[in-house]
Amino acid sequence: MSQPTLTRRSLIEGAAALGAATALSSPTWSATPEPSKVTPDLVAAATKEGKAVWYTAVDLPVAERMAKAFEAKYPGIAVRVERSGGERIFQRIGQEYASSIHAVDVVNSSDAAHFIVWKRQGILLPYVPEDVALHYPPEHRDPDGQFASWRIWLSVIGYNTNMVKPEEAPKSFADLLDPKWAGKIVKAHPGYSGTIMTATFQMARDLGWEYFEKLAKQRIMQVQSSADPPKKLALGERAVMADGNEYNLIQMKEKGEPVEIVYPTEGAPLIVGPSGLMKDAPNPNAAKLLMSWMFSQDGQQYLVDFGGLRSAHALVKEKPGRKPLKEIKTMKDDPAAVEAQADEIKAHYARIFKV
Repeated sequence: MSQPTLTRRSLIEGAAALGAATALSSPTWSATPEPSKVTPDLVAAATKEGKAVWYTAVDLPVAERMAKAFEAKYPGIAVRVERSGGERIFQRIGQEYASSIHAVDVVNSSDAAHFIVWKRQGILLPYVPEDVALHYPPEHRDPDGQFASWRIWLSVIGYNTNMVKPEEAPKSFADLLDPKWAGKIVKAHPGYSGTIMTATFQMARDLGWEYFEKLAKQRIMQVQSSADPPKKLALGERAVMADGNEYNLIQMKEKGEPVEIVYPTEGAPLIVGPSGLMKDAPNPNAAKLLMSWMFSQDGQQYLVDFGGLRSAHALVKEKPGRKPLKEIKTMKDDPAAVEAQADEIKAHYARIFKV
């Protein structure tokens, strides 16, 4: 698998060099802006623009269903979904903004550290949907109103129930090192996926890089997106997945596919995917309307019920039959540390797995 040729640091420096005047002239936001309601004037202005461009790292079927639900609520406004891995989205925006290309309205990444960088660059527009102000805990909203936690999920272990008996399934990350799993494990890549970047950081911090060195000897099938291991599992191409999206497995299991989720005893990496509005959004009113709907109770409940994701919205309920997040042992997220160590994590991972 080829590695990205641009580092996070080089993208930041390149954007700064070519867009310094804009970045340096950006104000320092010291107070959260007033919450924004959806008004008839906003809907009219958004409808006049007629479209919104959404860069997102959420799995494509979820993104497309969310877009269609928004379009059904607001006829006349089309959402163009541009789906890719979180790290690729970060690179794309860095390259576009370095070239003064402003194509994206709303951005969602699977790596919360990206928003630290974009905020520092001054390319996000402070915008607080009313639901965020009323129903989101402080730890899930930026104090300056530039982004909030649009979705929450876990990176988990999983197995194919046609290939692995429940009593023989791994229960922990340590269990994946058993020789019986050699050549039977699939795993995603932190150079492509923001989910796996965050998960790799948390696991390296809590388990040590020595764990990955041992895992690499298990003849791993390496894929890109965090959505890929669940798919390989369901197809029977591998018996076990070492990491990947919990929400994909939830969707598959509820459709009757032969997959099962394992929440590792060491704790499952916790992933937070913020969303924000770009300061130079080409369709600013449609962007605000889309943001407000995405963070609304209806939008978040749709995300949970259909997408299998978790929500920070206080009024959104977990779907019956699923294991509540509060009952799952998780690792601790630390976006600032991920932002500081991202290039090192990619390089270390590539050396260990030789990909």
